[in-house]
Amino acid sequence: NKQFDSQAIFYPILKTTMFRYYLALACFVPSVIGFAMKPLKMSSATSEPMTLTEKILAKACGRSHVQPNDNIWVNTDVLMTHDVCGPGTIGNFYKEFGADAKVWNPDGIVLIPDHYIFTSDPRANRNVDILRDFSHQQNIKYFYDIIDRANFKANPDYKGVCHIALAQEGHCRPGEVLFGTDSHTCNAGAFGQFATGIGNTDASFVMGTGKLLIKTPASMKFNLEGDIPDYLLAKDIILQIIGDIGVAGATYRSMEYGGSALGQLSMEERQTLCNMAIEAGGKNGIIPADEITKNYVDQRNAGNKPYEVFSADPGASYYSKNTYDLGRLEPVVAMPHSPDNKALAKDCRKTKIDRVYIGSCTGGKTEDFAAAARVLEGQKVRVPTFLVPATQRVYNDLQTIKLKGKTLAQIFREAGCIEPASPSCAACLGGPSDTFARMNEPFLCVSTTNRNFPGRMGHKDAGIFLASPYTAAASAVTGYVTDPREVYGFDKDKRHSIESLIEA
Repeated sequence: NKQFDSQAIFYPILKTTMFRYYLALACFVPSVIGFAMKPLKMSSATSEPMTLTEKILAKACGRSHVQPNDNIWVNTDVLMTHDVCGPGTIGNFYKEFGADAKVWNPDGIVLIPDHYIFTSDPRANRNVDILRDFSHQQNIKYFYDIIDRANFKANPDYKGVCHIALAQEGHCRPGEVLFGTDSHTCNAGAFGQFATGIGNTDASFVMGTGKLLIKTPASMKFNLEGDIPDYLLAKDIILQIIGDIGVAGATYRSMEYGGSALGQLSMEERQTLCNMAIEAGGKNGIIPADEITKNYVDQRNAGNKPYEVFSADPGASYYSKNTYDLGRLEPVVAMPHSPDNKALAKDCRKTKIDRVYIGSCTGGKTEDFAAAARVLEGQKVRVPTFLVPATQRVYNDLQTIKLKGKTLAQIFREAGCIEPASPSCAACLGGPSDTFARMNEPFLCVSTTNRNFPGRMGHKDAGIFLASPYTAAASAVTGYVTDPREVYGFDKDKRHSIESLIEA
């Protein structure tokens, strides 16, 4: 029977082979096979306090209460896909829903080419063409196209790295559910929303229905307290946490950040914290929205959509609670070949490096470059230092924003850095052999990116030290892995946020 309402969304599944669909879905939602054999588990309690993630998911599934391990159908606010996963998602959408199928909401889908853009690889180029064709077929409003790859500036619609573009273009709002075909979709949790990465099969189902079956994750609480030292950035904080709990320490759990120190972090630093929740195995990272959040969102909000701000209930139950006194932390790195291979930067001082890379959704935002410029001003780099702005807006900021009367681009140029590249993911995940800054040889690199597994940035024998922009810049100056305090005279009495240092 094709006459089904919004609550009875099983027809698209029954239309194909249920076992095949759920077997594929089980790759991303481990509880689904159990769902196929028995009814959804329902929460009997209606007044128990909930965590931030649980409250958002309860609203999204139309319930008054959810608890960990509940299997729930959630309504989607935004679905994002890019040039790597978009073609597969689109192909499966038409395969399962029909050649003439229409997406559930053309304005709820955001298409952002960003991964393999500035390359001569014909398959990578074709991926963008597929996104373009789909956007025309489905009348997708938010497709950030690029046609002239020789000059990204000639493409006003082109943005760059999807996660930063989502934020800058106003697609991130408190209380919403955002799915993306990229594991770092959890970046958007900085806005007080539930955001997580999903696979192509799940995404194609969302395209057709606007819904997805997920298991409610348990929540881990990370309370950040104390005064943040001037030399410390959000990247140091998240590398410390991942080093403490391990890359599987938050597997399929929500990493909820709280504590008095959150107010000292800008929206860009909050994104860094949430961005790397996946490196700890997390289902999502999330920070409660406050006035800083609302000010950012209200200045951008695509479509001026209303949103609802949630906060965790007092007495909510957490899988675990961890408290960090940020005043006691020091600059850290993740040594090859795992994000949890933590070491103090000062203890790696004898490690000679071949290059430095500043970029990605984790470390290629405007404030990341401003932080690097703070250290590099008046210095000279000793190793090739690659700069990859996350988005076209970040690239433009490098040309206009100033520190001590100089633009960031001028500081980098005078320090001897390589000219900023076209905004994209670039070498963060390797890519075709002609990708800018790809490590085609077994180099050692200090990078502001998010992963350092073998082969991540190209050559399988290359080594990557994950670090903050401060540490990356200091390492560029010395040619060794370096604690930024050895290169720059940070204020010992108070922290100067990057926002307070930059001049428009």
